[in-house]
Amino acid sequence: MKILFVANRVPYPPFRGDKLKIYNLTKRLSVNNELYLITFAESKEDYNYGEELGKLFKKVHIISLPKWQSYLNCLLAIFSNIPFQVAYFKSNKMNNLVQDFLGKNEIDIIHTQHLRMAQFTSEIKMPKILDLPDAFSLYWKRRIENQQNFIKRFFEKIEFKRLYKFEGQIVKNFNLGLVCSREDLNYMQNEHGSSNIDLLRNGVDLDTFKSEGHDYSNNSTLLFTGNMDYAPNVDAVGYFVREIFPTISSKFSNVKFVIAGQRPVKQVLELKAKNIEITGFIPDLKIMYQEASIVVSPLRFGAGTQNKVLEAMAMGIPVVSGNIGFEGLEIKNGEGVFLETNPIGFANKVIELLESESLREQTGIKGNLVAKQKFSWDIISLQLERYCKAYAK
Repeated sequence: MKILFVANRVPYPPFRGDKLKIYNLTKRLSVNNELYLITFAESKEDYNYGEELGKLFKKVHIISLPKWQSYLNCLLAIFSNIPFQVAYFKSNKMNNLVQDFLGKNEIDIIHTQHLRMAQFTSEIKMPKILDLPDAFSLYWKRRIENQQNFIKRFFEKIEFKRLYKFEGQIVKNFNLGLVCSREDLNYMQNEHGSSNIDLLRNGVDLDTFKSEGHDYSNNSTLLFTGNMDYAPNVDAVGYFVREIFPTISSKFSNVKFVIAGQRPVKQVLELKAKNIEITGFIPDLKIMYQEASIVVSPLRFGAGTQNKVLEAMAMGIPVVSGNIGFEGLEIKNGEGVFLETNPIGFANKVIELLESESLREQTGIKGNLVAKQKFSWDIISLQLERYCKAYAK
């Protein structure tokens, strides 16, 4: 098949988020299919990855979207009903490029990555899939529920209403919409009445993140990973440090909390203390997982599944998680991940794991097995290929 990927970010280097997903899917799909990419550049560095992208895509087109243009787009969107998340990416250049490319190339199906990019492909009369990858309005709904600032809450409610309406309408224009968890799937069906939605899980690279004789005797390191300018992550580590970690450290004075992730914002950097480490960018997160006793994921808002949880499971590291990051896994409590929904319960479960090497090992082994059975990118890319074949010309 000839598949055009329209993405909001250059899928390289594949460290986190959208880049990680598109890279791993296309790496596998490129073996038996002819792939093309049209995407935005976030920085000048994105133009340096042509050689790497050329290994996956037959043709790559990268469009510049200057910050001033995005800010102007958002300013103008005040006087419309367009979600600011969508307006930010508005681009005549992108729209014209997509139309021109399709006029000159034979494509079997379009894969559009993220709701933000649906504006460029929704009206095209050919087979097309929208990979959301999670219910974006659900993310904003939960964000509002945890927003304490009255002014921010007011504006976030406006954005939620716009996104909710846009999301429900735009998905109908695609042959198929994809979300990464059963929770998001149910939300789209119940809230929007979407009948053309199916599941495409997030995955983990089992060649990179694999269990290699993990040292379960270590009971002194709690780990959180992720992009540390991403609002749910920023909120999560602040919440953990304020409301959960003191209970744990009062029981285990030698325990340290490591926050590993790129672009830590001021609120994160201010958390640094004697027993709280802020690493910044880590090229190889596998090293951080190898040194961890437990991975914590105390997210209070968001949607979908979390890379930090999947990677820890693949590495055989026990995880303690809130609802966000657990519900989308479709596993039993303790099957690699323990679900705890309040600060005391979360702290006590971490303490219980720190006190028992055997429990850490048993939990880690269970999680590793689940990761292999359900979350391998090899399995997930085959599912996407089946979806594409079902709707392709």
